[in-house]
Amino acid sequence: PSPIPGAAHVTTLADLHQELALADVVVLALAVTPQTEGIIDAGALAVMKSDAWIVNVARGAHIDTDALVSALQARAIGGACLDVTAPEPLPEGHPLWSMDNVIITPHVANTPEMGLELLAQRVTQNTRLYAEGENLVGPVDLDLGY
Repeated sequence: PSPIPGAAHVTTLADLHQELALADVVVLALAVTPQTEGIIDAGALAVMKSDAWIVNVARGAHIDTDALVSALQARAIGGACLDVTAPEPLPEGHPLWSMDNVIITPHVANTPEMGLELLAQRVTQNTRLYAEGENLVGPVDLDLGY
């Protein structure tokens, strides 16, 4: 792994289960790629602490929903905060809706007013960088999947 400014510790996906076993809170904030789809499966949930919480603000596809429901019902983990689910929208009557160790929030962090202003700033910045022959901020890499 490469050092990241401000990060006390950097690891690789190969050490995921080792790191999950140490965490009190696991926050998923990553792109969906073939490597990250289903990254939190029954095996990952099994190594987490019994009082650990998982927070997903990325995409529902990162978590195996059936495995999550099983872990939550068995109290194998403390709980889950889900801003996204798979499937989405979560069907009426799904077990996650009625669990006391689950918080479900709507995936609506950016209002149109916020998003449009931020998008305009990014377009302006990238137009300037492109004209100067510099690297763009937040480029899309179709081969990587984000």
